[in-house]
Amino acid sequence: MDEVRIAGLFAYPVKGCRGVALDAAEVGARGFAGDREWMVVGSDGGFLSQRTHPRMARVEVALGDGRLVFGAPGMADLEVSAAADEATTRPVTIWRDTVQAVSAGPEAAAWFSAFLGLDCDLVRMPASTRRRVDPARARPGDLVGFADAYPFLLVSQGSLDELNRRLATPLPMDCFRPNLVVDGCPPHAEDGWRTLVAGGVTFRVAKPCARCVVTATDQRTGARGDEPLGTLATYRLREGKILFGQNLVHDGRGTLRIGDRCALELR
Repeated sequence: MDEVRIAGLFAYPVKGCRGVALDAAEVGARGFAGDREWMVVGSDGGFLSQRTHPRMARVEVALGDGRLVFGAPGMADLEVSAAADEATTRPVTIWRDTVQAVSAGPEAAAWFSAFLGLDCDLVRMPASTRRRVDPARARPGDLVGFADAYPFLLVSQGSLDELNRRLATPLPMDCFRPNLVVDGCPPHAEDGWRTLVAGGVTFRVAKPCARCVVTATDQRTGARGDEPLGTLATYRLREGKILFGQNLVHDGRGTLRIGDRCALELR
């Protein structure tokens, strides 16, 4: 295997909204600093995502100076403080977990409600909220933000290249919404890794990522196509699930940078 290096770093400040490409990313308690720290919830407090609301892919998020700036077609920009008041929390639900979150306020709620066409609210996970990673595949102190289940998702460039070799129209990496992209290894080499060390941080490979309809959503337009699930099912179907990429859990803190070398332990 050639030398494996970090080729891409991505954070998703708001679950379901467009991602942000990074040159360097700080690893915190729940994943990359700011990654899926925010979430849009419906009137019942349940999370919204591109699975049922592909229009969320059109919401751009810019970070800086202690604030988030949101943009979307037909909408005036929305600015939200990255440190929302934590005095009052409300329960929100993501999959089987109900946790406490802080509302970004009525202006943000009105903005997202207008764009998505339903009553919703923008909420933030405060530092005091501790959402545990599935204990069946993690350690007691492992935490996650509003990501589906794990702090990190890794995909190798070789895996995408192999998929695109089979597709009539190649797809970009962003439809898989990874946090880490690595290069320098064969397709799906990540299936055989036990740990990856980069930037002084050890990442444990927890489980393969089962893919859903979000992979067929254009991350610029929100349009939903037929691929890649049909093609992936021809060679990546395992026990009824289409697998692409690996979920990771981390030990320690550090900073990852594009070009960092990865040390690997195989299964």
